[in-house]
Amino acid sequence: MINSIVFDTVIGRLYIAERDGAVSHLLFAQEDDPEAYKEEGSLTPLLAETKDQILSYLAGTRTSFNLPLAPKGTPFQERVWNALLTIPYGQTISYKELAVRAGNPKACRAVGMANNRNPISLIIPCHRVIGADGKLVGYGGGLPIKEHLLRLEGALV
Repeated sequence: MINSIVFDTVIGRLYIAERDGAVSHLLFAQEDDPEAYKEEGSLTPLLAETKDQILSYLAGTRTSFNLPLAPKGTPFQERVWNALLTIPYGQTISYKELAVRAGNPKACRAVGMANNRNPISLIIPCHRVIGADGKLVGYGGGLPIKEHLLRLEGALV
């Protein structure tokens, strides 16, 4: 059974879903499609804890998450998402470096697509991946939010 909540934050509305005792989704709830991001089931202890950890992170009082995660994707996507989890708070890497960490140094484009398909934003920190030239590129929540998150973490000054 899927349980989900939607809530407001300083970076916009977020949608969290859990399935079988693990977070399966953390997405930006798009205003133009409210039916795609609606609350289902009940507020579980895991959803409440996830919300609390996200709000603490966004307030600048949390630097890591301690939650069970269950993103679903292809084996390659899951390798990329696991590699994203190795990027420390306050640091950034390039898509090329992410490709190396995911085990395929020549797969920069495929890594970018896997990054784009990350179903658990913020917690699986795809916002910490930047262009090889140091520029901010691509983010599901939009570049202003990516910049906000990197400034919050001290990765941008």
